[in-house]
Amino acid sequence: IGEAADRLRGRDGRKTLWHLLPSERMRADAIGQWLVARKWPNVLMLVGSGPGDGERAAVAQAALKRYGLNLVAQKPFRLSADPRERELANPRLLTQGDYDVVWVVDSDGEFGVSLPYRTVLPRPVVGDAGLAALAWHPQFERFGAPQVSRRFARATNRPMAAHDWVSWLAGKALAAAAVAAPKGPAAAFAKALAEQELDGSKGVAMTFRPWDGQLRQPLLLTDGQGVI
Repeated sequence: IGEAADRLRGRDGRKTLWHLLPSERMRADAIGQWLVARKWPNVLMLVGSGPGDGERAAVAQAALKRYGLNLVAQKPFRLSADPRERELANPRLLTQGDYDVVWVVDSDGEFGVSLPYRTVLPRPVVGDAGLAALAWHPQFERFGAPQVSRRFARATNRPMAAHDWVSWLAGKALAAAAVAAPKGPAAAFAKALAEQELDGSKGVAMTFRPWDGQLRQPLLLTDGQGVI
């Protein structure tokens, strides 16, 4: 419920491992599809130096290629106190050029959070800042989602975030499998878990992919304030 790495859906996966959190590829594909819909094909990509940023950038590049988008340039950034590296943390220097959108890969989030409205051109920021693709957002207002978010807020005194939704849905999945196969054996429980349709208040019945255990699901695009 808490790891988005594609390797756990592939080379490092297990047959009995089920994934409810959207994978990195799913999140990149959602943003790529949105850029196609908006007719913003030219992408400037800024990539951090944190653990996993290089691998996540490769996933984003693959999404651009799948949807026929153009990678104008890829530039590294680094937050550092070293005066020799100050240019690597300067948004105005990093965002020189011509592009339709800036895609930032920043696992730490420290650089990305200050990037919107600081680019040279007045362009949207997507990825790990600006517009993000998430499993859930408390401002989603369709398909019974407001009721789910309100029940969670009453119980916890805070808004329902993406990881909360994933945890809630995991509980629903386990409970439904237990009802479908109350007396076992373990194989029957596993079969019920794998073949069920889950209602996560997203408007469609969601199922697990049999080849990698990933839950198929719509993603929500959000700027942090509302669902776009």
